[in-house]
Amino acid sequence: MLRKNSWRILRGISAMEGHRAKRKRSGASILTFIAVFAVGMMIGLAAYTFVYAKGFSYLSSDPEACINCHIMEDQYDAWQAGVHSDVATCADCHLPHDNVVHKFYVKAEDGFLHGLKFTTGWHPGNIEARDSSLEITNTACLECHADITSDIRHLGYADNDEVFDCVRCHSGVGHDD
Repeated sequence: MLRKNSWRILRGISAMEGHRAKRKRSGASILTFIAVFAVGMMIGLAAYTFVYAKGFSYLSSDPEACINCHIMEDQYDAWQAGVHSDVATCADCHLPHDNVVHKFYVKAEDGFLHGLKFTTGWHPGNIEARDSSLEITNTACLECHADITSDIRHLGYADNDEVFDCVRCHSGVGHDD
């Protein structure tokens, strides 16, 4: 009698082990599915970015990369017709010159934000530069035009702490000369 019960106990244990093995296999297949899905999403995103959205063009300083997105065509046309088209590209005015790491950080940040806004449609009809972008552009103006001005930027009136800088007075230069 003891032998019979021992056999039943052992069979119960082996049945439980089989059940656990099935659960492990189904857990592994779920993890495999998630991993394959994640890799597929990354490949799809990379293909979208570098094939459809011409992502490699953004690694260059070619102004035509700026018109990959049709919403920038007016700015590009105005730049081409302006006085700066022979001496400066988009990158010269809109990316920092201090070091290559900062330049590509800003380029990546701007690219991500532009891609997000234009892909989702969450952009205003009248595109306006962020404060950090205005600061970069003002710094570029001062670097290129250092020979004609010692300090373009200055405070306004005594009771106003607003800074008068290049793009405040010359906002059309570069795109609407």
